[in-house]
Amino acid sequence: MQVIGLTPRLPYTPMPSILNISAYLFTPLPDVAALRDILLSRALGLQLKGTVLLAHEGINMFLAGQAEQVRSFVAQLQSDARFVPLAPKESWSEEQPFKKMLVKVKNEIIRMNHPAIQPAAGRAPAVSAATVRRWLEAGVDDAGRPVVTLDTRNAFEVDEGTFSGALDWRIHKFTEFPDAFRAHKASLQDKTVVSFCTGGIRCEKAAILMREEGLEHVYQLEGGILKYFEETDGKYYSGGCFVFDERRVVGPDLQPMPLQGDGF
Repeated sequence: MQVIGLTPRLPYTPMPSILNISAYLFTPLPDVAALRDILLSRALGLQLKGTVLLAHEGINMFLAGQAEQVRSFVAQLQSDARFVPLAPKESWSEEQPFKKMLVKVKNEIIRMNHPAIQPAAGRAPAVSAATVRRWLEAGVDDAGRPVVTLDTRNAFEVDEGTFSGALDWRIHKFTEFPDAFRAHKASLQDKTVVSFCTGGIRCEKAAILMREEGLEHVYQLEGGILKYFEETDGKYYSGGCFVFDERRVVGPDLQPMPLQGDGF
């Protein structure tokens, strides 16, 4: 019997059990070979899957597993003073989106082929998701300067979704970004440029490059698109965000959504 005035009880929907994290940090790591063995053993012991990239410039990782195990891995990592600033982005899924656990040593954690760019020596200014949301609402930054968003991702990623009106230079790999920037630099001189990417790593290097080459008003979106989804209502972003695991694309609610483009 339904009682008038009472809200019917909705069926219980269990929370997805797999915690997905992405995180990166530019910090000098002279001991990458030893770290590789330590982190692989630790991740396997916690039954995690995903990929950890190590280079002398820092760490970049995508991991998934039971929440307690994932957070244990992060806590153990942060017991090393070099990794204390690591700030993972979190999302949830019903299933494990990775097939195996890999820890690799690379020359760069995100390849740009521009060795003069050293984020560990000093970041470009970052702007929070909430601030970007406010600037996009107003169309200008706090100084009244026109704001443009610059997508630093590959073309196939952009095709799945991006900020409305974002600059998209149709690059096919990140090593093409420096030349693409130089070709468009003049058009950006009187604007505030917010560079963005999936989780922050590419737009951080991109922002440093643009500043070093003379563009004054450049910021990186702190935490990238995933942090924007996590901390705002997702307004001014159209479509989903391509992620490099079996979910392929997540929406502003950080849940998987259908693939729109050709993928990779």
